Amino acid sequence: MPKTLILISFFCLSIFAASAGEDEALEPIFNGKDLTGWKVPDPNPFWTVKDGVLVGEETDKKMKGHVLETAKEYGDVIVELEVRWTKGADSGVFLRKGQRWQCQIGDSVSLKKDMTCSLYLPKVAYKAAPAHDVDKMLKVDDWNKIRIDARGPKYKIWLNGTLVNEYESNEFNEPGPIGLQIHGGLIMKVEFRNVMAKALKAEVKPDVAPAVPAAPAPAK
Repeated sequence: MPKTLILISFFCLSIFAASAGEDEALEPIFNGKDLTGWKVPDPNPFWTVKDGVLVGEETDKKMKGHVLETAKEYGDVIVELEVRWTKGADSGVFLRKGQRWQCQIGDSVSLKKDMTCSLYLPKVAYKAAPAHDVDKMLKVDDWNKIRIDARGPKYKIWLNGTLVNEYESNEFNEPGPIGLQIHGGLIMKVEFRNVMAKALKAEVKPDVAPAVPAAPAPAK
């Protein structure tokens, strides 16, 4: 094999290995057994664990809904999970402080249509996932994998392995818990499994330019 091809192959394998390593570094934030590591409401009519699946359910339209949050807070983070929901369910994944940044899962109660992988943000409302017909990518009544990459003001969302949304905003900078939503006012069921996350180190930029060393004094 020519030396050039060998180098190219090695380079590609290195990239693949680095990518795989990043995925392998994702850690479970749901243990598949109980709600350890999550802020559980008391009383808790919403969340149960069955056969390794986190089940969120609302059985009465009078219920107010709930967002199940991690005890740990995250700034820059990768979140990956598999999710399945009943028709008409309204759920989502929250990041950062104050439950203001949300990746939608399922139907919008207000719009009455599926908005999965769109962003629901204050003032902006829905920012639809661009470039792809997400409804055609969804596995109806089956498990769908969502991956979210939040680094500083930049956010990327993948659905079943395809990048479907990119957004940039400086409004959601403060770290906060990861949240999983049950929307109030409707009967619904949503299930999560293989819920993983990886906290990323934010890039630290100095507030001032580094000092320039003084020039040596001329010899006398």
